[in-house]
Amino acid sequence: MPKNNRKGKAAVITNAEYSKIRQQILTEKYKLLLDIGWFTGERWGALVQLKVTDVCEEVGKAKTDIIFPAIIRKHRPDGSADTTEIPVHPILREALERYQPETQSEWLFPSRCGTKPITWKNAYNVLMAAVEKAGYEAKGISTHTMRRSFVNRLRKNGIPKETIRTFTGHRDNKGLDPYFEIETDERRGAIATL
Repeated sequence: MPKNNRKGKAAVITNAEYSKIRQQILTEKYKLLLDIGWFTGERWGALVQLKVTDVCEEVGKAKTDIIFPAIIRKHRPDGSADTTEIPVHPILREALERYQPETQSEWLFPSRCGTKPITWKNAYNVLMAAVEKAGYEAKGISTHTMRRSFVNRLRKNGIPKETIRTFTGHRDNKGLDPYFEIETDERRGAIATL
């Protein structure tokens, strides 16, 4: 069931849909936020809290891995969370190295004052405006769409669940499996192998 009114699962989107949404975003800051979500699958609550030192060696030079400290990641019911490092995709590396924050700040996505990061709600509003301009408002897209799409792109590329879990932070397949979306063509193809 697609997401509607904060109920259901966030939609999984294609590369073409991602590109169309990205084109609707006006500022480089929010384009980069979308890109990091698309290429890392991390939750937006963590993305907005990234510091420059988590992604860059220095301004204009991206690290080989983005570091998501445990403190900014979603915590498990027992209160634990893990720091994770996700390799930087070449397209993401270019975007990171081009990006110039508007203010000097420790935050990768600083608020206007620069002393704190942008809020999740602000990032959400920018995404939803872009989704609407792209004509996808009925599709069930949310910030979690980037995470579900990331997981499904990896699965379709044959990446083992164990490897996917190293990116998402799931301890077992029970938490990861609900992310998978099996398309009609895949189901037909499975039957065709019989």
